[in-house]
Amino acid sequence: MTKCSLLDWQGKETGKASLDLKVAKESTARDLMHRAVLRQQAHSRQGNASTLTRSEVRGGGRKPYKQKGTGRARQGSIRTPLRPGGGIIFGPKPRKYNLGMNRKERRLALRTALMARFNEVKAVKDFGAELSVPKTKEIKDFLLRLGISSESKVLIILYQPSEIIRRSVRNLEKVKLISAEHLNVFDLLNANSLIIGEDAIAKIQEVYGDD
Repeated sequence: MTKCSLLDWQGKETGKASLDLKVAKESTARDLMHRAVLRQQAHSRQGNASTLTRSEVRGGGRKPYKQKGTGRARQGSIRTPLRPGGGIIFGPKPRKYNLGMNRKERRLALRTALMARFNEVKAVKDFGAELSVPKTKEIKDFLLRLGISSESKVLIILYQPSEIIRRSVRNLEKVKLISAEHLNVFDLLNANSLIIGEDAIAKIQEVYGDD
């Protein structure tokens, strides 16, 4: 079980928050998380790069010159890959970059990444409950109270973020807000600072605590 400080909206400590999840062995943890990140990045690729082969390039239906007697190499089309404007040999075509990883490994990688950084987590009780209207300045002031710059990469994890909180955070370029159900390895490892709502910790423990 790992513990971290539980803070209120003013940044004052009000208690402790704990999380107890099974993690990968130290010898395999780094490789497991690395594969999970590679899989996530591969799945985000569109894979729509495409080039034209010689059969797809427009034109080139007529033989450019006769077969013999010119002293030149024989040519059947001006759209051969050997000429400028011709087709592309072995060029990229639309494809999927998906990498396989079974569900147990994915969940284990996620738990391992979270527990590896839980000592740095700042748990917050009733995150943004005092906000009645969207206000980016309130979020920036709150981060400053925690000693976090809004110019650094910050990940905020909440159970069910309200529309007010979403609209307050969206103008901060380096601050990312996700719900607990969209937790992922890349965001956990990429952020400089982690902020988790108290209810999100409870949800994470409920969903991942039985494995």
